Amino acid sequence: MAQEFDATPARPFHILPVIVLSQFAGTSLWFAGNVVAADLAQGLSAAWLVSAVQLGFISGTVVSAWLRLADRYSANRLFLCACCAGALFNDPLTVLALRMDSSAAVLALRFLVGVSLAGIYPIGIRAAAGWYRQGLGKALGYLTAALVLGTAFPHLVRGLGASLSWQTVLHASSLLALLGGLVLYWTVPEGPHLKRGSESERHAMAGLAVVWRQRPRLRAAACGYFGHMWELYAFWAFVPVYLAGYFHLHGQTPSASIVSLWSFAVIAAGVLGCVIGGEVSQRRGSASVAATQLSISCACCLLSPLAYWLPTPLYIAFLLLWGIAVVGDSAQFSALNAQAAPPQQVGSVITLVNCIGFSITVVSIQLTGMLAELMQPRYLLVLLAVGPLAGLGVFVRGYSNEKKTA
Repeated sequence: MAQEFDATPARPFHILPVIVLSQFAGTSLWFAGNVVAADLAQGLSAAWLVSAVQLGFISGTVVSAWLRLADRYSANRLFLCACCAGALFNDPLTVLALRMDSSAAVLALRFLVGVSLAGIYPIGIRAAAGWYRQGLGKALGYLTAALVLGTAFPHLVRGLGASLSWQTVLHASSLLALLGGLVLYWTVPEGPHLKRGSESERHAMAGLAVVWRQRPRLRAAACGYFGHMWELYAFWAFVPVYLAGYFHLHGQTPSASIVSLWSFAVIAAGVLGCVIGGEVSQRRGSASVAATQLSISCACCLLSPLAYWLPTPLYIAFLLLWGIAVVGDSAQFSALNAQAAPPQQVGSVITLVNCIGFSITVVSIQLTGMLAELMQPRYLLVLLAVGPLAGLGVFVRGYSNEKKTA
């Protein structure tokens, strides 16, 4: 064992910072689009444009997993190609479609941006997994922290009243994505801890089905991740509604910018959950960190109606705690999925799990949106507890059974 470890090439110091920054740069295509969605709408609902990107991402991950792209080609090449394609769909073609006054073309291009992101987000995780056998939870914690900041960024822009033209936002995000793709391609080679799949495995998902049946830890980690995803994006989407409902109940009428700034703070608090969770996983393991954070966020869901009766400082503290816990387990579940997968199938496993997870977010967001029309805001988020409860049950039972049979 020691000889095998000694034979592993030393990991250059720059690997993790470059992957984190390049991932943030590439996914700016996603976040920046949310900032200017209303400007791009052209008679469409801004929600349609956001959903188009989500559906494009889901479609892209399905195709990628089916063709086993993440296990057939090096991560840096896939990442660069996806960044270039996303930048093209995001900027010059979108500008052309707007000048043609074609809503359908704009919607299609946002969908294609989502397809491109399927080669950025999961592939960034695969690139990190190639260099981190030990400490993958910590590495992915920092990677997820960058994505959390990107998700919170639109709320900050709206809260500060920044007046950037949609053209400037599209130009900047496309340029940033190109730079991120080039830097990762030039400086992050294929890591030593992953293997390429064999030719016979590369054209179907049958191999993934076998892996799913034979690896109970993978099933447990994936189901925990699915429960987490049911809560995460719906929570982020409806934090402004939940905040506004509290202020109105207490006779306050905050401006939209104040609600946006507090929404930014709650979502951005997740950076602490990702970083601290990653550090703690070095000592206690990713499974323990993931279970703890999922339990905390589940408790916050169940207590959310009662939180409306707290004084404002305690209510904000409650939301910040929720913001920390709700995403901190994400990186740890991803690390567990990568560690449980065969080395030659890590890329496809991560891609497929991401695909299912983001599909679940579409359902939970739409369902929560429908319920928002029927109930008071204080009761809205308690229903998100269904995901963490189910995910936690399967996850804990799966890992407990594995320990008993080990």
